[in-house]
Amino acid sequence: MIKLEKLNASDATEVGNITVYDDQQKFVGTAKEFLVDKNETTHLHVIKHNDQVVGCFKIDIAYADDYGFCTEGSIGLRTFLIDARQQGRGFGTSAVKALFPYLKENYANYSQIYLTVNCKNPAAYTCYQKAGFHETGEHYLGGAAGPQHIMYWGIQ
Repeated sequence: MIKLEKLNASDATEVGNITVYDDQQKFVGTAKEFLVDKNETTHLHVIKHNDQVVGCFKIDIAYADDYGFCTEGSIGLRTFLIDARQQGRGFGTSAVKALFPYLKENYANYSQIYLTVNCKNPAAYTCYQKAGFHETGEHYLGGAAGPQHIMYWGIQ
């Protein structure tokens, strides 16, 4: 069973051991980079399967301040990743589906969540689409790894 939780100190070592495939690193970075990006507006979360950390993600409550496509009162999903050793088991899609009730419970003051997914990353795009995210039909062109689809989902 997939469970989403806020990162706590006891999870940090497991998160630090998460690996990503070399071709995915340009899209999500590394787990160690993930761990140093915590601040007042970037909240770190873990994805667990049977109490084992299998992935992680960030919720950025200031996403609309940095990305013009994100509507005011919305948040952003960033650095969503599943450990390379755990991929192909359905954890990504299950975690994205679990994200919706998790957001309603923990981020109910926000109307929508946005994300960008690289056009060269069809597996991630399909995962988000299968789970219920919708494409805006526009592309974000400011990404370091090339054009990205803009996707969203309504929290309320």
